[in-house]
Amino acid sequence: MVPERLNEITDLQARLLCDQLREEIVDSVSQTGGHLASSLGVVEATVAVHRVFDLETDRLVFDVGHQCYAHKILTQRGGQMNSLRKLGGLSGFPKPREHRADAFIAGHASNAVSVALGMARARTRNAETYSVLAMLGDGAMTGGLAYEGLSDAGQSGEQLVVILNDNGMSITKNVGGMAQHLAQQRLKPQYLQFKKFYRRATGRTAAGRALYRFTHRAKQAVKNAVLHCSMFEDMGFTYLGPVDGHDVNYLTRLLRYAKELECPVLLHIKTVKGKGYAPAEQEPDRFHGVGPFRREDGLPFDAGRGESFSSVFGQTLCQLVQEGENLAAITAAMCSGTGLDEFCRRYPQRFFDVGIAEGHAVAMAAGMAKQRLTPVAAIYSTFLQRAYDMLIHDVAIQGLHVVLGVDRAGLSGEDGETHHGMFDVAYLSTVPGMKIYCPASFEELRQMLRYAVCKCRGPVAVRYPKGGEGEFREMCGIEGTAVLRNGRDITIIAYGTMINEALDAARRLEEKGIFTQVLKLNSIVPLDMDAIADGVRQTGRLLVAEECADSGCVGRRIAAELTLRGMNGVRMGLVNLGDRFVQHGTVAELRQLCGIDGASICRKALEVMAGG
Repeated sequence: MVPERLNEITDLQARLLCDQLREEIVDSVSQTGGHLASSLGVVEATVAVHRVFDLETDRLVFDVGHQCYAHKILTQRGGQMNSLRKLGGLSGFPKPREHRADAFIAGHASNAVSVALGMARARTRNAETYSVLAMLGDGAMTGGLAYEGLSDAGQSGEQLVVILNDNGMSITKNVGGMAQHLAQQRLKPQYLQFKKFYRRATGRTAAGRALYRFTHRAKQAVKNAVLHCSMFEDMGFTYLGPVDGHDVNYLTRLLRYAKELECPVLLHIKTVKGKGYAPAEQEPDRFHGVGPFRREDGLPFDAGRGESFSSVFGQTLCQLVQEGENLAAITAAMCSGTGLDEFCRRYPQRFFDVGIAEGHAVAMAAGMAKQRLTPVAAIYSTFLQRAYDMLIHDVAIQGLHVVLGVDRAGLSGEDGETHHGMFDVAYLSTVPGMKIYCPASFEELRQMLRYAVCKCRGPVAVRYPKGGEGEFREMCGIEGTAVLRNGRDITIIAYGTMINEALDAARRLEEKGIFTQVLKLNSIVPLDMDAIADGVRQTGRLLVAEECADSGCVGRRIAAELTLRGMNGVRMGLVNLGDRFVQHGTVAELRQLCGIDGASICRKALEVMAGG
């Protein structure tokens, strides 16, 4: 049971609470899956924050939200942890609609300091007094936005606390015995108390303030001569650290001190990712994001799971290198997620993981392409959004041959709103010269990726979903449109793995005596409008089924093109994810919820049929 008033618990109770939280997190995630190692690493830091700050009023911004499970339990949501990432249950990330203590949504990385600074400036402008904190994972420090935020925050003078959770990032260490001694001395409680007293005492008069400035400059000169300069201090932060991130009581004292400082403070804590659960400590990368697993040994229940689109993508790239293709693979901190582990192992000189820096990844790919190397950048759809400017400015204007492996296209499942690949159909379609291929099976992915690398020129994207293939496992060409079923009553158009739902709907309609023509789009840019128009003329009725947002969807482009061709009498319907954000759940659950599964497409087709 979590105490109601964490600011009143003793140091012993705080340590026991940390042990309890770890047990609850491991128990819950072993059943539901989720981001385990990150949350285990910040248990003590989270408890310390809750002891010092009132997060109903004070604002804690996570970066990224993988670290928030202890926070959820401490805010009276522990009883719901068995619903984590399930349809209608707790989100795997902070969600303000879920609880007041979730200050801001946090599914993408590197933005927390910028958001927190905005909150701090709003507080100052509104003459309010709450505290603002950012919990910054060191992985987020590989993204450029983090440094933009830190640079501005350090110079702002705003009262702001940034907690840098460092569990392995390469930050230059202080060296030498004297440096280590001084670092320890300046974080002792007695020193911090004296520093606070001295600052207040000298701040009362002009002479005192002048004395403070002189002694501060003298102290700074001595420190700079012995200690390596902290880049955070150069930015304007009061730097505390590095300190043991698993000493909850010491962290509590440091945070109380930081809270009283009227300036930007950066608390640098050293932690162990996966702390307290041996399998996660031994393999923190594997336990970053996991499915349900056996608690006793950490082995996954789905260990026998077969191939995925991501693994086929990685295998195909390895084959292309074997065949002599001059290519390089790029990813943005998602080597395993994008199926590139084997490529990295076999061809380390051709593999580049740039960290959480999608814009940099695409700009670097443009540089490679300009110098006659073929770059293949594997990036999740939801994260590729951050590289849109580079796609336009660095790639498309010069017509450079950059191949994008757009992973997690469509609904991504349990990660929810921040991770669904709903928008790439719209934003990639606006890039001049872009070609977009949509494989519906593993074999199509193999052939389309091969074609994109070996035959295409200019920017090209191959978009594919998370997980495995469905019932459709054929190869229906690379470009253009394929006719999968002939019918006289209505035409259903789909692409990617949505073709499985379209075929299911066609079977359901046939049981009702309605014969459906099913057209499969192999590529959505450019559109094969001649074949589409010919198919639609045969039925006079059209339904386009897609797993993307309504705005900018293929169906609306087809409707506009048919109108421009004078085909105004076509009765038409659209089935897609609409203009909304979709919650978390399994892909099957979400397709049904959003009305894009086979049964829903069948119902919509009947509505189109009844329209006249």
